[in-house]
Amino acid sequence: MVVSESDGTRNIFVVGLDDFHLAQLKELPGASRYAFHPLFTREELKAGDRFPVREVLEDGPRQLGAFPGRVDAVVGYWDFPVSTALPLLRRPLGLPGPSLEAVLRCEHKYWSRVEQARVVPDHLPRFCAVDPFASDPLEGVTLAFPFWLKPVRSVLSYLGFLVTDADSFHAAIAATREGIRRFGDPFNEILAQADLPEEIARVDGNHCIAESLISAGRQCTLEGYAHHGEVRIYGAVDSMREGSTGSSFSSYVYPSTLPAGVQERMGDIAARVIRQVGYDDAPFNVEFYWEEETDRIWLLEINCRISKSHAPLFQMVDGCYHHQVMIDLALGREPAMPHREGRFGCAAKFMLRRHEDARVVRVPTDEEIAAIEADIPGVVIQLEVRPGMRLSELRYQDSYSYEVAVVFVGAADHADLEDKYQQVLARFPLEFAPVDENARGASRRPA
Repeated sequence: MVVSESDGTRNIFVVGLDDFHLAQLKELPGASRYAFHPLFTREELKAGDRFPVREVLEDGPRQLGAFPGRVDAVVGYWDFPVSTALPLLRRPLGLPGPSLEAVLRCEHKYWSRVEQARVVPDHLPRFCAVDPFASDPLEGVTLAFPFWLKPVRSVLSYLGFLVTDADSFHAAIAATREGIRRFGDPFNEILAQADLPEEIARVDGNHCIAESLISAGRQCTLEGYAHHGEVRIYGAVDSMREGSTGSSFSSYVYPSTLPAGVQERMGDIAARVIRQVGYDDAPFNVEFYWEEETDRIWLLEINCRISKSHAPLFQMVDGCYHHQVMIDLALGREPAMPHREGRFGCAAKFMLRRHEDARVVRVPTDEEIAAIEADIPGVVIQLEVRPGMRLSELRYQDSYSYEVAVVFVGAADHADLEDKYQQVLARFPLEFAPVDENARGASRRPA
């Protein structure tokens, strides 16, 4: 549908639009004045064997240029390749948003650490770049065991490994060599469009970063934005982990229960880094650890987008999906995000995981899910698996677990939150059958 500009409706193109988030976008204040248009679908961007970066960079501008009306905004809530490609889609139209280089200073993990070290060195682990295709990759590592090894561009901890000794390092390198080009090659297509410092150009998308371990602590993510040079934080979400390595997320809980002073210090660190990298007129989120015993704060990483996982939590607690922030900034406006005007006092996203491959035998039916959601106020369920599939068929999981379902819960308080979640689990039929361990995908986990 082509919308007339005379009626004041804004044409907003969403890169990777899907039905779940379209429904959220349509609930935003003033959404009746927005016309949301897909610029590629989620399936086109995420469901194939490769990331269609070339198609996005070539066909995207053609589609926008052929649109018969005015293009008022181009937005996206997905990670790579969407967040990385947005500057290149907006630039020909002169739309608000950060430069490609500013985005890459956040999303290229090694370049980001180099920039962070210029302004907040006391809040970073030790790090170094690693070429997994070198004849002896370990020779270039300047860190002592143990450390984390991960690609400079990945999502959801894909190919992220805890390395404890030379044997586990070489196993991780073998898995990395097999899988890293899935992200690295398309990331290089975007890097080729940027003006890179020489030291960064040498560390392309098929490199890794090694980082020293951070002591156990409480993880928190700040959601914020930069607008006309001003950095603002509008929410903090606690991230809970599970598993022997602590690498898999089990839940996100909003609002954060960290002390207000700790959250303020995190906000100051985030603001310094965001200004350092030159990121402006767009949303972001920054992940931190707070080491409670020493009161030390560690910066984990920066993401150049709103977290879609957090959107329902903001709606439940604050009364609005934080897509509002994304839309306002893309239209050149200071965001108008409500605060604590929602139905619930707190909310969480729970991730149901399994830590070994299996075949899915039984999942809840649509009718069973609808009954649970109707009987327990504030519950929204998303299934990630289907009967007959193997968990190893799931795409872009972390290296130590498989996410089989997601449960969003809104509640009066944390006790009510846990009670509702347990009610869901008691009525949530999931059955799995073991598979041959020898047939499990070796590219996902080191031996």
